[in-house]
Amino acid sequence: MPNPDSEKMPQIAETIRSGHSIPAAPDAQAGAELERVVGFLSDLCLELDTSLDPTTPNPHLNMILHLLRGHFEGRLVSASSMVDAAQVPYATGMRKLGHLQEAGLVEQRPRTRTGKSFSLHPSERLLSGFNQLAVRIDRLGRATFGAGARKAAPDDYYFGDSYVPGQTMIPPLAALPRPLKLAGGLRILVHGDPTFMVMGNLKRQFEQLVGTNIQQRAFSIDRLREEALRNAQRTRSQYDLIAVDLPWLGEFVDRGVIRPLPSVMDVSRLDPGDFHTAGWRAAHWDGVPYGVPSQTTPELMFYRKDWFARDGLEPPTTTARVLEAAARYHDPRAGRYGVAWNAARGTALGHTFMMTSAAFGQPMLDLDEIAGGYDADRLAHRRFRPMLDTPRALDAARYLVELMRYSPPDILSMSWYERIRPYAAGKVAMAYGYTLLAPYFELDETCPAHGNSGYLPHPHGPEGAPIAPVGGYVLCVPSNLSPERIDDAVDALCVFTSPAAQKLYAQNGSRTSPRYSVGADPEVRRLSPIFELVDQMSWRDELQFWPRPPIPQVSEIIRICGTELHDMLRGLAAPEEALARAQARAEEALRK
Repeated sequence: MPNPDSEKMPQIAETIRSGHSIPAAPDAQAGAELERVVGFLSDLCLELDTSLDPTTPNPHLNMILHLLRGHFEGRLVSASSMVDAAQVPYATGMRKLGHLQEAGLVEQRPRTRTGKSFSLHPSERLLSGFNQLAVRIDRLGRATFGAGARKAAPDDYYFGDSYVPGQTMIPPLAALPRPLKLAGGLRILVHGDPTFMVMGNLKRQFEQLVGTNIQQRAFSIDRLREEALRNAQRTRSQYDLIAVDLPWLGEFVDRGVIRPLPSVMDVSRLDPGDFHTAGWRAAHWDGVPYGVPSQTTPELMFYRKDWFARDGLEPPTTTARVLEAAARYHDPRAGRYGVAWNAARGTALGHTFMMTSAAFGQPMLDLDEIAGGYDADRLAHRRFRPMLDTPRALDAARYLVELMRYSPPDILSMSWYERIRPYAAGKVAMAYGYTLLAPYFELDETCPAHGNSGYLPHPHGPEGAPIAPVGGYVLCVPSNLSPERIDDAVDALCVFTSPAAQKLYAQNGSRTSPRYSVGADPEVRRLSPIFELVDQMSWRDELQFWPRPPIPQVSEIIRICGTELHDMLRGLAAPEEALARAQARAEEALRK
């Protein structure tokens, strides 16, 4: 039933759309052990130094804590501020600072060309070592003072680290040893979604890490593509990095918009084996990587697991169960509906039809069938035929028509965000949605869907199989980027897509993760069940990118489907007629 607090949800929606800071959930704050422990130790040292007399300062610890707090807060740390924090005479403080530098715990980075002015940053060694110390301090504090807290089991701890393989925590990002030398700062073109907005909210911290100011420009999905193509026509790119939606990759390569990664970097720097297999494969064209996964966000089925459990219904793993549950919960007089999904005309509905057809076992092109699905790795050197008027595609179209009976009244204008709002507010039992939209309800304890949501791959038809169509973006280097900016742009690319950066995004509200190591991090897993579930889907080979094969004409075909099937949903055309028109138009698009 609707919740009295549901009127707050439009504010959360506007927060996500406008790119303002997403309020972090209590679990997200509690999960950042290192930052939390640094704050605790700072407060504890202050209490000890001011409450006991006589007392002796610990200059090494004081300076380390000051350096770490500056690192987390994006503040510039100088040698003089370190000495001030040491709480000892200046000469003693400088000597103690030298000890820290000799031990490899503090790095200095030049701020000017002469190198006479520099900033101080924690080294990777300090961040990694303190990260392990923070875990032990946190565990000790909970065991000693945590009333009713779960006692650590003996097998939780083994020589100062997790005993479970793959559960090692990722330490925070270290500052680049050399600041980026980019005239005008680092310029990035992105999509205006929650994950990229989290990156924008962390702008100050990342500026300290890379040593230059950052300008991030965000657009809606269609405008992002237009701006990227417009930028490619310029003599010199206005952006150092651009976000590319996975289905656009073939088109952008074909038009010469982006550079192949091997031409600008050693790809092994990225640790490719750490990326989810489908997300990394989707970043390739003709066997060559052109981008780095910045977010891997499969589209799933969100459902109210508390309602299903209360009424003894099986989770909606098939399209038949979806329709059964939708009919059960659809009650327009009470303001409650069965299911929400992308049905807005054009791009939104086109994506829905492609992924729904895939769930019925039908790719949009005559792809070669392989183990686990269809081959979308080799698309560059053959001609394809659209497969929009097949029996399975017809079953998918009829399924969408059936969904209309149990959808909200404004379903024909619902797209990416609109479908999640009624689900979060407790007005809809199920919703198709990308994981990047889960913060909408996961980070708001007042909304009915908070803590009551289950996540499943796309419900499949009789001849289909469970799949989670991979969405998201890769960060790419523009082909027309000035040569003198390329090396620094690549360094920034490695920072923004690193495991430590991805973990930071998750701790600040993102629900996307392209890397296995991030999903396995125990701090990240505590934030949301999504991370572990997506990892499991990847291991089961359910994450797939073939539902939207990135051929150069895919954007046009998606729009064609979204237009013709919208007429079908409005009752202006029968499913067979709508699919026949879509097939003919798609064949013409491929001939061009």
